[in-house]
Amino acid sequence: MTVQPERPAGAPGSLEPAPGEPAAPLLPPDLDASIVLLRHGESEWITEGRFQGQGDSPLSELGRRQAGLAAARLARPHASPILPIPGGPPVEIRHSPLSRTAETARLIAAAMADDRSFGQVPPLQPDAGLLEIGQGEWEGILGATIAERWGDVLEGWRNDPLSAWAPGGESLLQVDARVRASLSTALDRLRAAPGAAVARSHVLGYHEGPGDEPWSLLVGHDGVFKVTLLALLDLPLSRFWSFPFALCGISVVELRQGRSRLRLLNAADHLAPLEDAVARARDAERRRAGAL
Repeated sequence: MTVQPERPAGAPGSLEPAPGEPAAPLLPPDLDASIVLLRHGESEWITEGRFQGQGDSPLSELGRRQAGLAAARLARPHASPILPIPGGPPVEIRHSPLSRTAETARLIAAAMADDRSFGQVPPLQPDAGLLEIGQGEWEGILGATIAERWGDVLEGWRNDPLSAWAPGGESLLQVDARVRASLSTALDRLRAAPGAAVARSHVLGYHEGPGDEPWSLLVGHDGVFKVTLLALLDLPLSRFWSFPFALCGISVVELRQGRSRLRLLNAADHLAPLEDAVARARDAERRRAGAL
């Protein structure tokens, strides 16, 4: 397996604390808020089976429809089934600057502007810290070609992503550093926003209404959101592959007095009309072909 060199932990320039040295706490102990994560819609490169990374592949037609449905859902988060999101508009919509995420974010802002539930449009904030993991020489290349030319590195990336990654790409430690810097800025904005904490049970099911805490929406990518969620939940980077993110799936992390809890992962009920349409089209095609 081909591995990439890394500075020893604790060495000058290292992004990892020395053994026994705790990482600086990310979550402010006095903050009650929520962070909502939304992955972008399908892109052209996804339809072609190409690795994306920071390559700027636009949304496909299906991806725009997915993003439109996600935007409508987030514009009315308390319509049934209710999303566990506080009342009021988000403090901001932070998004990766790549076109597939920027367009998704713009559609959400437009939906919130058109819907009267919030009464105001949250600001859009491009954030390079939310860029997808840089995939170096793999960007724009078909997955089958990568498996053929870099099979050992690809296997290493999938089995031990802390030790192997795309040639010329980013290590997880580099991504973690920029994600934490981005999250620190987002958390500072939430701390400065108005809103009151609501006393809640630690056990779900007590039918509490939406609170008045501030919340922010992050629009990003599968890989960078894996790192984001691990940072918010204070889990090690070695758990990188534990949390997949669906296209235009909605995830919610609650922050309570320096602690976090995952309230929602990959909610995608809003995409059901598209899935139903695809199923109907396939059934019609089978009938035309005479297939069972």
